[in-house]
Amino acid sequence: MKSKVRVLLIIEQCNPEWPSVPLVGYSFYKHISQLVNTTLVTHERNKTALEKAHPERDIVYIPESKFIKSYYKIADKVSKIKGKIIWPLYNTLTYPIYAEFNHQVYAQFKNVILGGEYDIVHALTPILPRYPVKAIKACKNTPFILGPVNGGVPFPKGFQAVARQEFSYFNFLRLIGRYIIPGYRETYEKADYILSGSTYTMNLIKDLFDIKNEKIELFYENGIDDSFLKTEVKTSTIDKDSKRIVNLLFVGRLVPYKGADILIEAISNLERSIQDRIKLTIVGDGAEKNNLQILVNKLRLDEKVDFTGWVEQQKTVNYYRDSDMFCFPSVREFGGAVVLEAMANGLPCIVINNGGIAEYVTEETGYKINPVSRDYVVQELKECITKLVQNEALRNKMSAKSIERAKEFSWNAKGEAIVNIYNQLLEKHTSNTVA
Repeated sequence: MKSKVRVLLIIEQCNPEWPSVPLVGYSFYKHISQLVNTTLVTHERNKTALEKAHPERDIVYIPESKFIKSYYKIADKVSKIKGKIIWPLYNTLTYPIYAEFNHQVYAQFKNVILGGEYDIVHALTPILPRYPVKAIKACKNTPFILGPVNGGVPFPKGFQAVARQEFSYFNFLRLIGRYIIPGYRETYEKADYILSGSTYTMNLIKDLFDIKNEKIELFYENGIDDSFLKTEVKTSTIDKDSKRIVNLLFVGRLVPYKGADILIEAISNLERSIQDRIKLTIVGDGAEKNNLQILVNKLRLDEKVDFTGWVEQQKTVNYYRDSDMFCFPSVREFGGAVVLEAMANGLPCIVINNGGIAEYVTEETGYKINPVSRDYVVQELKECITKLVQNEALRNKMSAKSIERAKEFSWNAKGEAIVNIYNQLLEKHTSNTVA
């Protein structure tokens, strides 16, 4: 039975059919709306998919002007070099698209918020901590929640070559945005509560806006759908003389910072007895795919490495369940839902200790490698793979702990946690009002 709490959910990116942030936004909406009364306000680009999934729901779609539609095509084109997106530039140039949405939401909902129609106003996307929410101006007597917000994680000092490949010299645009975007500081300083998707981002927000501990909470934005959660732990026969193939898996966009090349090099450095026992599957596509295939050929690993190309998210579960360990040496990852998906399927994970993904993995569920340098990561990755290939008992133990850990991130649990936050805020708000 739903609570009588009335929530206005502002989720510009909210789409059950699209990956990454739109799917995260939708997953939050789906599970929150099962527990409280919601009005979702989102962009009209999500209308077809949402009406297919929820034709009966209270959803308001914000249209886009002809000018913005034309502007987006130009901004998208300018933000690319040889098909590669320059993300800092893209996020800057596409800001006017969000700004139009933000203004229209305020214009349409200002009076009903001021009139007390909603108990809570919660803005969930965009997730990057660079955007204002104008609706906060109307939240005079209504608690306002922001987030989870996540991002801003820097490239490690030992990976400046990768940073340049990812156009990090455009990162100064983030700093400019903090000072020139109207309402940006106000959104963070006046929010009643902020959810942060990583410890790094939480500390960044605290420092930038002098946010007190009681106003901010660590709340990871990614979750696990029940369809990804494995119910049975891997129970392969433990035999130290076993020579069965151990399947390694990488899932992600094939771009420089994701580190697929580092993984391939680590495999080439494995002792022959270990290398003969492994197989790597790389699921994903991207600008680096051709270079990675050339590297595999150069290192004579054609029989050891398979490229699947792009795979629909729901179909990746088959690859997780056919694998024994997950290797994801991404040097700058603030979300990393693939790591949670791997853990949900009982895979020990080897990740880089930089950003949100390192907070998912514990000593019981895998290994975290400090990003000292590329050579250091290659060597450590080689050692971690070797340990897990040689020790089947350890793999089985980590497999069980990984599933246990992933259950903490189920969307059902996250929905309930958000509603608990709503109730606590409302209780505090009521107490302050009475006082």
